[in-house]
Amino acid sequence: MDVRLMDSLVGAVFLMLLLSGLGLAEQDPCWTCRNLVNNFMRGIEKTARQNFGGGNTAWEEEKLAKYEGSETRLLEVIETACDQSDFECNKMLEQNEEYLETWWFKRSKDPSDLSDWLCKDTLKLCCPEGTWGPDCARCPGGTDKPCSGNGKCNGSGTRGGTGICDCYSSYGGPLCMDCAVGYYEEAKNESHLVCSECHRSCSKCLGPEDDQCVLCKKGWLLHDMKCIDIDECGTIDRCKANQFCLNTDGSYECRDCDKSCIGCMGAGSARCKKCNAGYYRDGPKCLDVDECDSEIPKCKGLREECVNTEGSFTCVCEKGYSRFGGSCRADPKDDSEKGLFDDITDDEVVVLQQMFFGVIICALATLAAKGDMVFTAIFIGAVAAMAGYWFSEKSDRVLEGFLKGR
Repeated sequence: MDVRLMDSLVGAVFLMLLLSGLGLAEQDPCWTCRNLVNNFMRGIEKTARQNFGGGNTAWEEEKLAKYEGSETRLLEVIETACDQSDFECNKMLEQNEEYLETWWFKRSKDPSDLSDWLCKDTLKLCCPEGTWGPDCARCPGGTDKPCSGNGKCNGSGTRGGTGICDCYSSYGGPLCMDCAVGYYEEAKNESHLVCSECHRSCSKCLGPEDDQCVLCKKGWLLHDMKCIDIDECGTIDRCKANQFCLNTDGSYECRDCDKSCIGCMGAGSARCKKCNAGYYRDGPKCLDVDECDSEIPKCKGLREECVNTEGSFTCVCEKGYSRFGGSCRADPKDDSEKGLFDDITDDEVVVLQQMFFGVIICALATLAAKGDMVFTAIFIGAVAAMAGYWFSEKSDRVLEGFLKGR
């Protein structure tokens, strides 16, 4: 055998051992064989297209003719016959490589027979369509039209399965010649049956209308050929406390009461049996109590204010205050952006105005006296008094302003 072919088979065996350790589910052997054959035939087509483009010399045609049935080409086909991840395919290829070689060198002139020859006749993994099981027994209803054409024979075409008819959704019975639950016979003869759907309330009927019911589905009651919905909510209390029952077609639902209710008869605050804490009755409705609208303050802490919520209230700190350790404290002030005159008071403005006019008068008097030392001393004293007052009140901010370049 060619060395490359041997290496390929060794690699396939290694891959099978690896995937076996992973515990992958085993495929149906017939399906695996047919998949292997399909891939093998695709490999033949691929190598034909790649290497037989039509030579223009006798030498080229001779070489291509030799390649057509060569072991080299067989190796190229086998290398693409199974995906690396397909454990069952690689296992079957490794176990039956000699049969593929036999077919390749002796029977490949008729490629259409590979599936039947290998999977049915040689390996006996498949059966003809319409048969099933180890002995290829006939499916119910015969091989030509198994399961009356309204279903599939379990295991058909394989050596496995049960041979039981798996009917399509609208059909039933051992041979799929009956209509399933919820369907009626629209047309029927000895070999053909058409089943159509009943009205949604019927499990058995004579036609598609709601007055053609024979049996009703669960949750419905038959009356005069009609299926009437049973109101489950009007018979038994089926829901938990603080839920109400909502009737639906053929069934019911349990839904939660409105949060304003203690027990209810339906959806919304107007269907409450009793009002919940934090609500009061106003006509048919349970409305929210505004706990904050009260003469007695709800919030006892300093700098706290009351905020109403649905069914209750909460206490929050006033603007400019935050809660620390259970009490509201003033937020730290950020004076980093304030200028020297940002928080000056009205009284300080009046004093500054008086001092300013005093300085102006003293300056004018000094000029009128042509620099007399007495008036000059008075002027300097006034300026010093103003500065003393100013710096005594503003010294901290002035110093901070100078340090920050203000």
